[in-house]
Amino acid sequence: MSSDHAAFVEHRISRGEGKVYARDYAGSGPAFVLMHGFPDNLHIWDDLIPFLVASGRRVVTFDFLGFGASDKPAGATYSFKQQLGDLEAVVEGLGLGKIVPVAHDSSGMATLNYALAHPGGVDSAIMLNSAYSEDSTVLWPEMITLFATRSMQALSIAIAQSPEQFGWLLKWQQKKFLDPLPEAQRPHFSAFIGPLISDNFIAQPGAGPAFVQLAAEFFDEHARNAKHLTALKTLDIPVKLIWGQYDPYFPVAMAERRQSQLKNASLAVIPAGHWLQADEPAQVAKAMLS
Repeated sequence: MSSDHAAFVEHRISRGEGKVYARDYAGSGPAFVLMHGFPDNLHIWDDLIPFLVASGRRVVTFDFLGFGASDKPAGATYSFKQQLGDLEAVVEGLGLGKIVPVAHDSSGMATLNYALAHPGGVDSAIMLNSAYSEDSTVLWPEMITLFATRSMQALSIAIAQSPEQFGWLLKWQQKKFLDPLPEAQRPHFSAFIGPLISDNFIAQPGAGPAFVQLAAEFFDEHARNAKHLTALKTLDIPVKLIWGQYDPYFPVAMAERRQSQLKNASLAVIPAGHWLQADEPAQVAKAMLS
């Protein structure tokens, strides 16, 4: 099952330095707006979309600037603030009105900050294994930590510029996500998620510059978001936390902590990994639609 079997309209939405690529699947609102983390793109949702579309819901997915089929302008500045702006541009450009932002991985930042900035523009929010404002006890993927640690910048940039070293690091990191998965889920991960991430960097122009800039800002963004936690506690909208339990870096404890920071949050745990929408799409769709 792939989203190519569900009809969508393609859009290129003007956004400062370039255009954002979006796919709009017809259905009734409020639209699910599915976002990706780094170093991913909109294809992480391909297995899930047919289930959502079959339920009659409108679904929009897009690539953040610098990733996937969106523009990757030379010398562009990439940031979490820019990603929030990409989401705002998509909502405005497609006239979506009230939405359900759906986060995965680092797009937890854009999701909750959009809800805080546009409380009337969000029907509810959904977060799949995603970050927002975590404390320093969290052990992030080593590849992210390497690129996010300022004192390691010379080393990380050197690795990024060596296809051989960078390729090795990517494979090593993917194995760390793969190993805890149930046996039955591993082949799809290896055939689908692994290549999707590698191609992001290898196919040129790649997502390397966007990844490097966002990773460099990753820890700072957590600190900035910590200042929003008081406001977050007063947010009235329902937030569904849908979590893959075999994620070695975004554990269920992270979801439980997030739940405690929100006024109206529920938690559903799925027997899947970090990319639970690809591991168990039917279960994720059921939790989203319940």
